[in-house]
Amino acid sequence: MRTPSARTAVTIEEVAAAAGVSRSTVSRVVNGSTAVSPTALESVRRAITDLSYVPNRAARSLASRQTLAVALVVPEDTTRFFGDPFFAAIVSGINDRLQRSDYVLNLFIASDDVGDKTTSYLRGGNVDGAIIVSHHTSDTYVERIAAIVPVVYGGRPVRLSEDDYYVDVDNVTGGRDATAYLIERGCRRIATIAGPLTMPAGVDRLQGYREALAAAGLPEGKIVEGGFTAAGGSAAMQEILASGERPDAVFVASDLMARGALGALATAGLQVPDDIALVGFDDSPVATSVTPKLTTIRQPSFRQGEMMADVLLAVLSGAQPPHATTLPTELVVRDSA
Repeated sequence: MRTPSARTAVTIEEVAAAAGVSRSTVSRVVNGSTAVSPTALESVRRAITDLSYVPNRAARSLASRQTLAVALVVPEDTTRFFGDPFFAAIVSGINDRLQRSDYVLNLFIASDDVGDKTTSYLRGGNVDGAIIVSHHTSDTYVERIAAIVPVVYGGRPVRLSEDDYYVDVDNVTGGRDATAYLIERGCRRIATIAGPLTMPAGVDRLQGYREALAAAGLPEGKIVEGGFTAAGGSAAMQEILASGERPDAVFVASDLMARGALGALATAGLQVPDDIALVGFDDSPVATSVTPKLTTIRQPSFRQGEMMADVLLAVLSGAQPPHATTLPTELVVRDSA
């Protein structure tokens, strides 16, 4: 085995030979890909240590024409992005995974220019791939991004093709479980504050609500969209109360909207859960910062971020990860229902 010197750099080929694996396997290990067997991973790591191999990021980037950068594209305005704890958890998960690779993360909050500035930048070869989170039916430019670089979607794409990669949570089951829990508590007039129906997450959570009511033989209650914001949740709750058919429970499709709904109920002089029970969705920090604390559906947002980065890194390494990954949700019972 060769002892490296200051004038003789160890090559990736020598690491591969010492580990008894291919050059591409060493490359995947160095780039943090999970598409490597435990045995090969251990062999490569041992060879890297024994040979004191130091990956040359700049040289690898030049040789492979890679930027070693990925884009996180969020088609939302800055108020929504910085005001919703969901995004903080997603970005934390993505960043945590990328920190264990050579890739850096570029963030694009791309609601102000219908995607033209973002797509122009990506078309310039500035990133190797992209993660797209929180897209709506009107965000057609995300398809232009997918035509430029490999893309992984956070949530099922609005217009799904067989080549798309996405990591989602089981929103239908979450909506069903939330509503079924209210039914089990004896609630019979259950309204819902839905997320935007221009987004698969909003559509799926509403579907779960409807499935639970149908299974119990109960009619649908008032359905009002709340835009996944606290202000939207407050306005939606006011509309439900003004309808003249006061529910005994409300499934609210996000914790932020539930916070707004709680404010509207307090202003109306109604107690939660005594007058109206409430179940949210997310189990974000909002759920435990309000009074009463929210019974809610926990979605693993941090893990979703990690998985999206995992899938993109695998695609960039030449591996073939699953096209669809769906993470489970969980009912968390607290004080609001």
